[in-house]
Amino acid sequence: MSNTTELYEGQMIDPVTGEIIDQKELAERLLAQAKAQGLSLVGPGGLLAGLTKTVLETALEAELTEHLGHEHGQTPLGSNIRNGTRPKTVLTQIGPVQIEVPRDRDGSFDPVIVPKRARRLDGIDEILLSLSARGLTTGEIAAHFDEVYGAAVSK
Repeated sequence: MSNTTELYEGQMIDPVTGEIIDQKELAERLLAQAKAQGLSLVGPGGLLAGLTKTVLETALEAELTEHLGHEHGQTPLGSNIRNGTRPKTVLTQIGPVQIEVPRDRDGSFDPVIVPKRARRLDGIDEILLSLSARGLTTGEIAAHFDEVYGAAVSK
């Protein structure tokens, strides 16, 4: 991974300094900053939703860069170039998260981390199956998602 934090045997390595990042210290700093700003940990606009949004958007940008073959701002290798973003709300295990999905000019970019037309990330399907296996009706599952995640899902 270029220009990003790399994982090395369960450790995060800073790509600039090469130092191991203390994940607990990083989490403590993020929590302290969120508390100082009055942010909640979960829920719409919460710390986890913001981090999830940032991670997903960064991964999508990296996928588009690989698809196009050049970094943002560099000279394009062909006629296909970046073409802005489009908003999309995805349902995650921490609730709905609004992200900006990058686009390319000829529409050939097919993201992997958040596929086209997908509204739920992988973990949500397992939750739905688990609730169904426990005997909840589709109406009860929809009510559960609205209550716990603040997300409306169809029956």
